[in-house]
Amino acid sequence: MKLCPDILRPSQIKSVLELNRCLTGNDSWSVWPNEIQGRRAGGNFEKVSSRDSMRGTILKTGTWIGLSVSILILGSSLAVAQSQASSVSNRESDTPTRASSSASGTVDQSDPRSVGSISGIVAVQNGALASGALVSLTREGQPAIEVTSGENGEFSFTNQAPGAFRLTITAKGFQTKTFSGNLRPGMSLVLPEIVLSVARATTEVNVTYTTEEIAEQQIKYQLQQRVLGFIPNFYASYVPDAAPLVPRQKFQLAWKSVTDPITIVGAGFLAGIYQAGDVYPGYGQGAEGYAKRFGATYGDVFIGTFIDSALLPSLLKQDPRYFYRGTGSTKSRLLYALGNAVICRGDNKKYQPNYSAIIGSFITTSISYTYYPPSDRNASLFMQASLIRIAEGSVAGLFQEFVVRKLTPHLKKEPPPQP
Repeated sequence: MKLCPDILRPSQIKSVLELNRCLTGNDSWSVWPNEIQGRRAGGNFEKVSSRDSMRGTILKTGTWIGLSVSILILGSSLAVAQSQASSVSNRESDTPTRASSSASGTVDQSDPRSVGSISGIVAVQNGALASGALVSLTREGQPAIEVTSGENGEFSFTNQAPGAFRLTITAKGFQTKTFSGNLRPGMSLVLPEIVLSVARATTEVNVTYTTEEIAEQQIKYQLQQRVLGFIPNFYASYVPDAAPLVPRQKFQLAWKSVTDPITIVGAGFLAGIYQAGDVYPGYGQGAEGYAKRFGATYGDVFIGTFIDSALLPSLLKQDPRYFYRGTGSTKSRLLYALGNAVICRGDNKKYQPNYSAIIGSFITTSISYTYYPPSDRNASLFMQASLIRIAEGSVAGLFQEFVVRKLTPHLKKEPPPQP
């Protein structure tokens, strides 16, 4: 039996007949011709010699063995080829799967079902569509994407990965609007109409008061201060760092003080006491004597207030008010109150000798000599009256520091503004 040298190349074996030709060298089966020849010789198989019969049997057996081996080799080769093709196919199919799993946060554009879109319309409160509004799409860990709404207020974001998102819509003159949602794979999300509200107009006003304006407010507060609710207490300041007064305000305060009805009534009451005690006998008694005493008493108040608390303080830049301390030891407050007669605060907020009160006392006494009786005018009385006026400042300071505040109910209200 002839073995084919190419038996290991199954792709060249096209049929079983070719396999037989490769093995036997014949175009037909090698066994069957003898049998056919037997039939042609008379249809009697006994005519075939025993040698030919043996040869046919051997050839038949060899042919079947060769055919079986060839089929086994062919099946093995086909199985190996199919296994190799299957392995290559599996490697090719595994490649895109590994690439997709390693791309964190990216969209597989080859699968249109994995992407979605977000769209909507921007409008304003009156129902008009807002064109030119800035719509910003933000996602965690990704840069913002911005679009501008069209003429009909429309906007859209396409090819968007699924997941949570946040929209921020801004437009000039309108309040900022935000919208949060979640986009599912392959979803075309159409948002409800987004309505922008008109922004509230915010105007920042920085009000800066001048020192004079602050002092004006403080004076208005001081003019409401009354001991026991009716006695004027205009020259006391309960503001620790009160604004200094300008000359106009010093004269204004003096005028309010001397023209207050209680001040006038007080002068009249004091004149009555002088009348009853026959003080200044040169004025006499009766209505004329009372009128002279009242004129002299009120004249002292009027002239002294304007000179001590308005004119000289304006010229010397000193503050005529008493500044309530209210803190510290009793001794320190006592010394502070007594020193009010000779120490005052300047317009520069520094303490200095109270030239206005000291010099003003002597000037006021000198002027009063023009209307007091001649019997009450001499050098001794002049010095006595001047020193008494200076000492009155210390007595007033003691009352202001320890008594008056408690008897002034209007101080329970809010204090005036401070500089």
